[in-house]
Amino acid sequence: MSRSIDYGNLMHRAMRGLIQDVLNDVRDNGLPGAHHFFITFDTTHPDARLADWLKERYPSEMTVVMQHWFDDLEVTDQGFSVTLNFGDAPENLYVPYDAIETFVDPSVEFGLRFETQEDDDDDDEAEASSESQDAENEAEDHKPEADVVSLDSFRK
Repeated sequence: MSRSIDYGNLMHRAMRGLIQDVLNDVRDNGLPGAHHFFITFDTTHPDARLADWLKERYPSEMTVVMQHWFDDLEVTDQGFSVTLNFGDAPENLYVPYDAIETFVDPSVEFGLRFETQEDDDDDDEAEASSESQDAENEAEDHKPEADVVSLDSFRK
């Protein structure tokens, strides 16, 4: 049995670490300039926490926006929690990094997409994308378009 380097999982872990670093900086210093985030996550993840009415409205995935108003941002090694405003109803969410499907900052055309590949090893594959679109203030259901570069294109 030969050993191989699992680039997919290594990239996956590195990209989640990047998100943690960005959120730590925002927690400590606030959002600089026009930066803002669209974060899509799997609401069925066993460690995700959100209000029952949000889980009913978004039974499989949800996109949240961190832009003008957010509060109580806490960042850990496993995920982050934040209070966001949903139609004048502040709600606290906990999002594990493993539940994140996309992380986009359209102000600088940056985006990450995480996809799960069902294969023999049941490994998660990570894909990086480049975003090029204008952000809207209210975008809970918004899915930004992206040019995605697949890691599979670099495999032999």
